[in-house]
Amino acid sequence: MAPLLGVLCGLGLFLVWWSTWDQSTVRPRKKKRRRLDQLLLSAGIEKVTGTALLLTCGGFGCAGMAVFFVITGAPAVALCFGLFGFWCPLAVVKRRARKRREALRLLWPDVVDHLRSAIRAGLALPEALIQLGHKGPEELRSLFLDFGADYRAGGHFETALNRLKERLADPVADRIVEALRMTREVGGSDLGRMLGTLSGFLRDNARTRSELEARQSWTVNAARLAVAAPWIVLVVMASRPEAMLAYKSGVGAIVLLSGLVASVCCYSLMLRVGALPDDERVLR
Repeated sequence: MAPLLGVLCGLGLFLVWWSTWDQSTVRPRKKKRRRLDQLLLSAGIEKVTGTALLLTCGGFGCAGMAVFFVITGAPAVALCFGLFGFWCPLAVVKRRARKRREALRLLWPDVVDHLRSAIRAGLALPEALIQLGHKGPEELRSLFLDFGADYRAGGHFETALNRLKERLADPVADRIVEALRMTREVGGSDLGRMLGTLSGFLRDNARTRSELEARQSWTVNAARLAVAAPWIVLVVMASRPEAMLAYKSGVGAIVLLSGLVASVCCYSLMLRVGALPDDERVLR
């Protein structure tokens, strides 16, 4: 009974201590979207969840492992290419997200100019955003049409604006959306001037970043080819059973896995050193 009484007394003291806090002052934490879900949204993929992406990666990894095990009969070789197969869907999504971000970087100045013109013409903020679904850039019209459908269905500007920001999943879009939200809530006569300044800044930023990416692209591509070359040679060697005998032993497996670790480390270091700083979504 003594341990039970000690536990009950401790629980009672904890409840008394907990009751002294004012629960009304504790702000509920927003559930942050998982990183994979955010990556899928950044790539423009809305109907696939992070769990489905992981299952796809697992399927590709198992398929690659099975194929290379049948071809080579070497478990180490099959494991390496199974890991490559697991990474392939994720790499495709990351590449698509990067391409979409680069395309949007060139489109945002036009979007801001359309918004500025519509606001100067006397349109309300919801109508200014809805007309982007008809007169804005072709790549973004469907998203703004969805915003118009959400706004007409519920009549709540905040809810429709939040859904638009989730679909866009872009740092520049976050700034534009929050500027419009602030103008809607507190009012202001400098929105047109602010949008004009933002448009000029976005054009200068896109031009500078394009020049930097063009100059570093050949270095990054050469580094990627250097990392991929040994594994391309291994794929060619996989067609020769006598060449695979060395990788069926324990020493051969250790050498192969050590090469895999070195390739991953060098590739990650290359990406970290050669990457340009990306805008962070600080207003999510």
